[in-house]
Amino acid sequence: MSRIGKLPIPLPSGVTVEIKPGQAVVKGPKGQLVVDFDPEIEVKVEDGQVVVRRPTDGRRHRSLHGLTRALLANAITGVSEGYVKELEIKGIGYRAKMQGGKIELSIGFSHPVIVEAPEGITLEVPEPTKIRVSGIDKQKVGQVAADIRAIRPPDAYHGKGIRYAGEVLRLKPGKAGVTGG
Repeated sequence: MSRIGKLPIPLPSGVTVEIKPGQAVVKGPKGQLVVDFDPEIEVKVEDGQVVVRRPTDGRRHRSLHGLTRALLANAITGVSEGYVKELEIKGIGYRAKMQGGKIELSIGFSHPVIVEAPEGITLEVPEPTKIRVSGIDKQKVGQVAADIRAIRPPDAYHGKGIRYAGEVLRLKPGKAGVTGG
């Protein structure tokens, strides 16, 4: 039995789950998400919990069992609490600022880079060297944060660039013969 799939998902107060064949509509205080899943997987709401069951112990059903449960749990957490990814900007003169609903990044290029938030995602700049990406869809929040980081990933020698908050980098040593610099 799948260790993840067999765990019931508790429903927080204010969150409702409507099950249709192959689809679950999760509504909560922060919004609504639709989770598509294989119609062979059985999803039911039983006394305040969402339960996921599989029809057989076949390889395909075993893999879909845990996946479906994880996607539903992420959607329930998203509509009740939301997800946040924080990014840090390191480097002399590197900074970000809000321009309407967009972020303008000055990160060592000859021109500023403009980043627009897709629908359902909120971008904030609490400090000039910090960016906060938030939303209710875990996958979309992670993808937007990864796209922003990919604009200027951290340099392996100096650590300059955009990184996730708390990300630890192993810096490479420079050339052995160079002193100071």
